[in-house]
Amino acid sequence: MSAGVASAPQGTDFDPEALRGFLAGFLGRPVPELSLRATDGGMSNPTYFVEAGDWRAVLRKKPQGRLAKSAHAIDREYRVMTALAQSDVPVPELYHYHEDEGLLGTPFYLMERLDGRVFTEYAAPGVTAPERAAMYASMCETMARIHRLDFAAAGLGDYGRPGNYFSRQISRWSQLWQQYRKGDGDNPDLDAMIAWLDARIPDSELLSLCHGDFRIGNMMFHPTEPRVIGVLDWELSTLGHPLVDVAFNTQAWHMAPDENGGLLGLDLGGLGIPDEAPYLESYYAAAGSTERMTDFHRVFAMFRAAVGSAGVAVRGELGNSTLPDSARVGHRLARAYAMRGMQIARRTA
Repeated sequence: MSAGVASAPQGTDFDPEALRGFLAGFLGRPVPELSLRATDGGMSNPTYFVEAGDWRAVLRKKPQGRLAKSAHAIDREYRVMTALAQSDVPVPELYHYHEDEGLLGTPFYLMERLDGRVFTEYAAPGVTAPERAAMYASMCETMARIHRLDFAAAGLGDYGRPGNYFSRQISRWSQLWQQYRKGDGDNPDLDAMIAWLDARIPDSELLSLCHGDFRIGNMMFHPTEPRVIGVLDWELSTLGHPLVDVAFNTQAWHMAPDENGGLLGLDLGGLGIPDEAPYLESYYAAAGSTERMTDFHRVFAMFRAAVGSAGVAVRGELGNSTLPDSARVGHRLARAYAMRGMQIARRTA
């Protein structure tokens, strides 16, 4: 390999020279210069833009350090996006999965770097109201495509465990919360949500591929057109109940703008954004849904988001995050999600 420069942002948890050596073999040519840049997202799994000359990619890896069991499942991300490559669900092209931890300290994969727009706020600043309306229609249709997918034909028939999805998920995420919490007085709303959910688990046989974190920040829109060109961050994907994705996607209508970019209190009509009810009806029609979302699904999504945010905070405190402010942000969002979840629970108590 030719001598050159490998640059990486501060806090990168691996040796960029190791990656440069790997890429020389992978690409079949010298890599005289390698540039890495951390993405704005990726609080759970460190994610980097990679440039080696005119070759570009996205690298996504597990974080270093002690990790919760079954968390940071980048192997599942790689598998599901590979399976979706021939479907009508838009995903980036997958290049390579590297299981050996010896190279970068943890497993990683490389995928296509799409050119487009990512919005961290549901208000999608910088676009016109008609464009925003079309973007929401595309987001809704994309979610329905995931749930309409014949997952068995796509090779994902074993992508989830049998049994009641909600019982298993509440148990799993409650155990995670016990790992993350600082004591019995830490986020009592989150504890209250668990008790509320345990008493109301629905009996439903609906099963589909679920993204697990289907929010606007995990979608890339075309650079100039109001349509989704890529669904990202499949770490929490599984076979499960499709209304969980719907509840995650519609959390925005129940969260404030400073709570992960929510819509609560904004002039939706002026923005070109539909109210929650007509948005849901559009989804039901596109997905052919036989069930309707309830407050159980909404509270469940808030519960999962609160525990996930608490995990982000813990990783920030341990120094296992690429985002310097993740500890504070994670704690704040964990409390916000739990508060909003209990507001919904109390109206149906």
